Amino acid sequence: MTAASKAPSTGSTAPIVYIVDDDNGMRTSLAWLLESVGVKSEGFANAAQFLQAFDANVPACLVLDVRMPETSGFDVQGELNRRGATLPIIFVSGQGDIPMSVRALQNGAIDFVEKPYNSQQMLERIQRAMKLAAQRHASDQKHRELRQRIESLTAREKEVLRGVLDGKGSKRIASDLSISVKTVDVHRASIKDKLGASSIATLVRDVMAVWSPGEDVHHER
Repeated sequence: MTAASKAPSTGSTAPIVYIVDDDNGMRTSLAWLLESVGVKSEGFANAAQFLQAFDANVPACLVLDVRMPETSGFDVQGELNRRGATLPIIFVSGQGDIPMSVRALQNGAIDFVEKPYNSQQMLERIQRAMKLAAQRHASDQKHRELRQRIESLTAREKEVLRGVLDGKGSKRIASDLSISVKTVDVHRASIKDKLGASSIATLVRDVMAVWSPGEDVHHER
């Protein structure tokens, strides 16, 4: 990538880059650097401001300072993990060490950069994070849509779906639910149609990514 590279195309809106750092100079310089290559960013001086503004429905990546007053970068990471957020995080620190970087990466960060950082290398890291952010956002959207479709199933269809996910055939499901095999097959066809699955194998693969047979359908991962 050259300094003239632009933000990657995601098919819709390019991911935004959140910058959370109590150092005003660092926030400003990074925002200017990103703007120079057409990347949109939003800066926050502390964790509270960022967490209040953060929208999980918007594709984004995060450049996050480790050491900040009141709430540290690790605290922010922990809160995002509790919210189930999947945005890629690049930690930055002026006093980084190996244990600190290991902790960040073990908790899901994709990178750890020591200040002062090389501008070109930082751009490349952020571009990679933006590409990953777009991929994760698309996957999250697909999962949210599938969960909504599962919630639209009738109670009986959910029972049949649980049987399908358990690997049971129509005869076994019919016996378990005290209904006819023909009725089970009707429900299976309806489930495939409502969930937009091309085959039972595809249905099982996609549904198991967001819902397990024993869980309540309203449970959010």
